[in-house]
Amino acid sequence: MLELAPSILSADFSHLGQDIAQAEAGGAKWLHFDVMDGQYVPNISFGFPVLSSVRKCCDLFLDVHLMVEHPEKFIELAAANGADMITVHAESCVHLDRIIHAIHEQGCKAGVALNPATPISVLEYVLPMLDMVLIMTVNPGYGGQSYIPYCTEKLQTLRQRIDKLDKEILIEVDGGVSEKTIPTIVKAGANVLVAGSAVFKDDITQNTEKLFVKMKESCL
Repeated sequence: MLELAPSILSADFSHLGQDIAQAEAGGAKWLHFDVMDGQYVPNISFGFPVLSSVRKCCDLFLDVHLMVEHPEKFIELAAANGADMITVHAESCVHLDRIIHAIHEQGCKAGVALNPATPISVLEYVLPMLDMVLIMTVNPGYGGQSYIPYCTEKLQTLRQRIDKLDKEILIEVDGGVSEKTIPTIVKAGANVLVAGSAVFKDDITQNTEKLFVKMKESCL
């Protein structure tokens, strides 16, 4: 499996539906939602009414990334408004095991995100419970940042650990994804690539198609 997850944080909200439709026309099957609270990260994005509106107008897989303090408060809301995957940050969870179970109880896939400086060892006991691990390859909170090179080794190590398990667990990368960085990211073992500004500028359909081509070429 190899998927591109366009991040609507970089879309033009004056015609969000059109932007999403263009990304879908380019082959996107996922959409990535960065929900920011201005506390866990130094920015505020959008809330669940936007998620609900998008759910009503498309059948894409909705990948909801909760960049918030106390994410346990928002699991039911995310699920009720259309999330297919709910990802929480290990750094913001006091009871990570409990939150993973809560996500699954809502009928959603469960992911855990790690900031660049957070070691993957924090997932040692919960990794088999997960559907996805999101490796942040920039410091969260803002779009348009550059890929942090040391994250490549982190991806490789995570891929090796997952391959030893008898379960399919996706590896998602968020931060600095572009035609230039895709070969490194894919060869390191990622399955799902989040792209914001690389998708939502100029010709969105063409951008999406080009990124998919680069992703497939990187597997050869």
